Amino acid sequence: MRRLAFKMYLNPGMKEEYEKRHNAIWPELKQLLKDSGVSEYSIFLDEETNTLFAFQKNSGKGGSQDLGETEIVKKWWDYMADIMKVNPDNSPVSIELKEVFYME
Repeated sequence: MRRLAFKMYLNPGMKEEYEKRHNAIWPELKQLLKDSGVSEYSIFLDEETNTLFAFQKNSGKGGSQDLGETEIVKKWWDYMADIMKVNPDNSPVSIELKEVFYME
């Protein structure tokens, strides 16, 4: 099981909307993540900088950020584009973080 972490950026003032949308995550997107091996997926917000910190475990070949070729993920990106910093294809600007410490 691999542990993956990355950061993304929320637009100012969008905390409540971000939480609202994720609390109602589409069932088909959730199932795709699970089927792809993603588990224990958490996203935290640093409210001072609007930086989102995401962590997930993965038993598959990639993580959630590697599913961008699927229609449901493209739709989710489009849905979230107005409240996050995104790339030209509406994928979230995402920076993978290197694990420097782990305690079991």
